[in-house]
Amino acid sequence: MADIWTDVMEKEERACFDFFWQEVSLTEKGYGLIRDNDAMREMCSIASVGYGLAGLAIGAQRGYVDRSEACDRAVRTLHTMKEQAVRVHGFYYHFLHMEDASRYAHCEISIIDTALFLMGALCAGEYFGGECLKLWEEIYRDVDWAWYWDPQRDQFYMGYREQGDNGGHFGHWDHYAEQFIMYFLGVASPSHPVPASVFYDCPLYCDVYRDSGLIYHSYCGGLFVYQFSHAFLDLKGKKDRRGIDWYENSVRATRANRQYCIDNPHGSKTYNANAWGLTACVTPHGYSGGQGALPCFGSDRNEADGTVPPCGAIGSLPFLPKEVSEAMEAYAKLPGLNGKYGFLDAYNLDAEPAWYSDRYIGIDKGVSLLMLENYRSGLIWKLTGQNPYIRKAFELLEIR
Repeated sequence: MADIWTDVMEKEERACFDFFWQEVSLTEKGYGLIRDNDAMREMCSIASVGYGLAGLAIGAQRGYVDRSEACDRAVRTLHTMKEQAVRVHGFYYHFLHMEDASRYAHCEISIIDTALFLMGALCAGEYFGGECLKLWEEIYRDVDWAWYWDPQRDQFYMGYREQGDNGGHFGHWDHYAEQFIMYFLGVASPSHPVPASVFYDCPLYCDVYRDSGLIYHSYCGGLFVYQFSHAFLDLKGKKDRRGIDWYENSVRATRANRQYCIDNPHGSKTYNANAWGLTACVTPHGYSGGQGALPCFGSDRNEADGTVPPCGAIGSLPFLPKEVSEAMEAYAKLPGLNGKYGFLDAYNLDAEPAWYSDRYIGIDKGVSLLMLENYRSGLIWKLTGQNPYIRKAFELLEIR
């Protein structure tokens, strides 16, 4: 499938897999939980678990690990998520303690992170079959999508905090972002479905950057929103009933992001034709979800500060393979950016002295791993595409 495949790509894919294979809990109650990042040793991200489960299929397929060993880890991880991790109406807390799968700190119950976990578990289930697939479907059936849906606005709520945290549901998914997997899982649910209209009642905002063509854009312009759902769902060549080609939308957003870095309106020392892909990442000032490029909701909506995360480009590999390949070759020549699990999370040459992240972030290594393999073989897209619930969702959402 891949017409460009380099030694740098080969090395990075294996290194991404190693993050998920090694940054894992092997305790009795927390078995299979994966760290949000390798610096905070006690905190699991359920999204990391999802990417790691999908990664087990990749690792077995590539011969990185023995298939039976990968299958055993997948099954035992799903037992942990089914029997140890606390759920509310089937949804998981965003972060868990690595030791025992209990809630970490005062984090929210997260619909998007639950969806990322479920999609990764689906991939493992489809690949390994048997008990793994059975456990995935049992967990999926328990999720009450209607509980997280606001029928008056026909939109999913953004999050939920327990009443003791001065909470309840808050916010709405009211613009284009990474939430397509939520719609697919929600409408096709065999037990607690939401109407397919939830997909079409999400407001869309569009703009252009230079000669990009029309882009349905996100709030801050970060590339992850154009990648996360696409890492699991093969939308290439398909359009929704409005005629929108969401794969092409990601191609255009990727191209615009790169062009923004070439234009470099603020004179960053970091940005250039081979240093682009602005997206949520660690920065010299801490984690920032607002790193992005135009178009977005106004130039003041993103927090672009000269930080470049390699995952921004790599997560768009299927969209712009030549340009991503060239960026990866450039990243490989930066000694401060390369470490145990391949490219570190980000770097910034505007900082004094030049700054390189000291950690790896699970979701960033995860989207890199899946998109590298999708570009190479389409494996993850094939696994989700053969699942009957995902096939049903394509029909219900009229994406053909």
